[in-house]
Amino acid sequence: MPLRGEDAADPDLLIDFANVSLRRGNQLLVGPVTWSVELDERWVVIGPNGAGKTSLLRIAAALEYPSSGTAYVLGEKLGRVDMSELRSRVGLSSSALSQRVPDDEVVRDLVLSASYAVLGRWREEYEDVDYDQAIDMLESVGAEHLAERTYGTLSEGERKRVLIARSMMTDPELLLLDEPAAGLDLGGREELLARLEDLALDPDAPALVLVTHHVEEIPRGFSHCMILSEGGVVDAGLLPDVLTAENLSKAFGQSIVLEVSDGRYFARRARSRAAHRRRE
Repeated sequence: MPLRGEDAADPDLLIDFANVSLRRGNQLLVGPVTWSVELDERWVVIGPNGAGKTSLLRIAAALEYPSSGTAYVLGEKLGRVDMSELRSRVGLSSSALSQRVPDDEVVRDLVLSASYAVLGRWREEYEDVDYDQAIDMLESVGAEHLAERTYGTLSEGERKRVLIARSMMTDPELLLLDEPAAGLDLGGREELLARLEDLALDPDAPALVLVTHHVEEIPRGFSHCMILSEGGVVDAGLLPDVLTAENLSKAFGQSIVLEVSDGRYFARRARSRAAHRRRE
């Protein structure tokens, strides 16, 4: 099979990073990372605070140019493509976006305005089909009953689901979820994960990348995993092969015990021998 040239994209890959790094001044935020995501894959990116997860996601969302390396997103090479046009093909749900939404924004309009990549209704004109699609997106995450509510009246869990609905409004080819369960209580987390599981198992859903700190926030249906630590890749590949106690211990710098129950993961710090003896 012939090797593709530097400027030729692999049509089977939605994300194709080769030795990608991102720096701020002298600070290396993430990298070098070599990583690829195919159409039918559902990826989890996990690691401690400061591991570079969000920085990597911002490159995948076409919000940042890599400082070094080669990055293709949806077959387009970053640095040689209109980034604003590329962003319209990528769905992104993040806490940074949540903080920018006005409290008086009507939920239906918040989802609808994703079509123009804006926050807040202004002079855009929408057709009935757009309104119907916004309701469909809300329904897909169990939030259609929130359509006429204002954003400021929503619980944290409701906000998360609405933002995911917004991220899907443009029928993206790639959906990026940055810590979607952060800040939720147990009930809210489990409700959201059930919706994400449905999305992951839907063969018509876009490729998914979910960033989290916690293995408990990984829904069933995800296929691949990348573990980051201090900006570098600890391991990446199929989820059952990568998400191990050994890799988590290496990433988090302490001994981790990992358990799997009914397709869900649970982690805790291993007790030291001295603590075990005291308990006895």
